[in-house]
Amino acid sequence: MTRSPETSNLGKLRSYILLFLTIALVALLALLRGSFNPGASLDLLARRSLDPEMAVANGRPSVFEFYANWCEACKAMTPAMLSIEEDYKDSLNLVLLNVENPIWQDLIDKYEVTGIPQINLFDAQGDLQGKSIGLRTEDELKDMVDALIKSKPLPTYFGSDLLYESDSYSTIYPKIPTNLRDDSPRAHG
Repeated sequence: MTRSPETSNLGKLRSYILLFLTIALVALLALLRGSFNPGASLDLLARRSLDPEMAVANGRPSVFEFYANWCEACKAMTPAMLSIEEDYKDSLNLVLLNVENPIWQDLIDKYEVTGIPQINLFDAQGDLQGKSIGLRTEDELKDMVDALIKSKPLPTYFGSDLLYESDSYSTIYPKIPTNLRDDSPRAHG
């Protein structure tokens, strides 16, 4: 049985269409896999982060996020952190530090990371201005970043997770009246 040129061309066209659809499907699946896997986005942000020491020394304000891939609140904040990275790329350092990576243990100890996600906010001189523990909305994060960039007082958010202001990183107290403060190690949870 011989094939006519039209049949041969139709077979080639089908092959090309099938190849194109296969490539498009693979690309779509790869895109969707990355989009719906916040842990992958956290790792991507972490890989793009500056070294923490370089970040606090380069003359730009810095935001450190201490996170873990298993942390649901960290995952929930991922889209907001990606937005902040994009919106403030020319005026802010965004540094993500996985608390499960032993390389960051000295910073975990230094900045007294007691819960995650923990956001530490540094001014352009590299001085710690405050920290926030727990889930934050994109608007709250942008309010913090805007204040940091403009060298204005950081906003405070009352509730179970407070933004802390400090005189130094070694003594961080909630900005609440002293008589209401519980500084015990179990007070955060």
